[in-house]
Amino acid sequence: MVASSVANIMIDEAVTRARSAFPNWSQTTVRHRAAIARRFGDLVLANRDRILDAIQADTKKSRSNALDEILDVVGLCAYYARTSPSILKSRRRAGAVPILTKTVERHVPVGVVGIITPWNYPFTLPASDLIPAIVAGNTVVLLPDAATPRSADVIVDLLARAGVPDGVVNLVHGGGRVHGSALISQADFIMFTGSTATGAIVAQQCAERLIGFSGELGGKNPLVVLDDADVQRAAAGAVRASFSNSGQLCVSTERAYVHTDVYDEFVDAFVAHTEAMSLGDGNDWEIDMGPLISETQADRVVAHIDEAVAKGATVLTGGRRRLDISPTFVEPTILTGVTDQMTLGRSETFGPVISVYRVESNAEALERANDSDYGLNTSVWSRRRGAQFAEAVRSGTVTINDGFSASFASHDAPMGGMKRSGVGRRHGRTGLLKYTDSQTVAQQRLWGIAPFPGQSNEQFANLITRAIGWLAKLR
Repeated sequence: MVASSVANIMIDEAVTRARSAFPNWSQTTVRHRAAIARRFGDLVLANRDRILDAIQADTKKSRSNALDEILDVVGLCAYYARTSPSILKSRRRAGAVPILTKTVERHVPVGVVGIITPWNYPFTLPASDLIPAIVAGNTVVLLPDAATPRSADVIVDLLARAGVPDGVVNLVHGGGRVHGSALISQADFIMFTGSTATGAIVAQQCAERLIGFSGELGGKNPLVVLDDADVQRAAAGAVRASFSNSGQLCVSTERAYVHTDVYDEFVDAFVAHTEAMSLGDGNDWEIDMGPLISETQADRVVAHIDEAVAKGATVLTGGRRRLDISPTFVEPTILTGVTDQMTLGRSETFGPVISVYRVESNAEALERANDSDYGLNTSVWSRRRGAQFAEAVRSGTVTINDGFSASFASHDAPMGGMKRSGVGRRHGRTGLLKYTDSQTVAQQRLWGIAPFPGQSNEQFANLITRAIGWLAKLR
């Protein structure tokens, strides 16, 4: 997060523009801002192929995986367009003295919001953080990853076409590694998505300035197959949970705990479904999994696999780099025999790799699912016990009989991590209100909370003591 002098100049200009635009934008009505969010969602649908091309050019992901980003943004825009006027509405609260005190809670925008996003979802993540930030009345400086500039360019263009005025959304290319510290030093709130290690640095820098911070960070997400699961459905779901976006997804699965009663059937079906995937590079809609974003990322994934195999793990399928498809393509890979002494055991790989473990009971599955520094998403497969299992899992989202899509696409519910997987939430009321400060306005009628004229302090003390006791019983 080191900022160069050039970066400082760029951030300075962007923040200055954002601060200049803030007074007028924050005074527009919530309904006006919500209507812009709806128009943006409509424009996203109307420009589907243009956006898909930009996402694929940035990331190399399959076209069907790129479509997920568009669908998510459209759904989120519709949600905040519909609900934000109600969520942000000022509300009466119980006053200090009934009848005499009128108290109102308001939600006011925090100011300039800095949004730092990664490369893996270059359309969904910037847009899904931008929309609630501006609907809440803030202005924004957006800092997308340096590897994915095209998607961000399209977002800013469509926002302008939807009616967002100049200066409300300000785009700075170059990425957080170059510009991050400069942005944190000037913004009023930071929304960060990325690794846990970098998130800790960002949080520390925000803490030094006492500004708000929200971060969706890393994960080592478990998939759990209980003894009463629909095994074939679980195996097909595990493919999507593990290999969507080539595993480059914070909520994707990297470890699976399978009850011994269904283990053999699940593993056989999981391997078969995985080997039936269509692998490739390009715009063909029938490609199930595309390349990784870069050779650096491919090197990291292969290194994790090779180290695990060298220490005794077994590859059930995959495990190879496929240069015949792309220099950055790694096959979807399933391993057994992975231990905590291997990097794959506890560290996030962020690639198309999953380790499968046999467990003797549902209780052991729960214990091992929770045995992680991370807590972002848990996928649990069960006909009857999923909800009960979810109550004991330490993760921000629990998805029953699905990998992650059902919870992530539930825009009315908050999404984020426990433990080292994050601070704060996106989506839902929480994902909008985090971009605001609560302001309490209390208006006192007739006389203040103080002795009446001619009343002694002792008399007032006795009166207020009796009054407080009476009010406490009413409340």
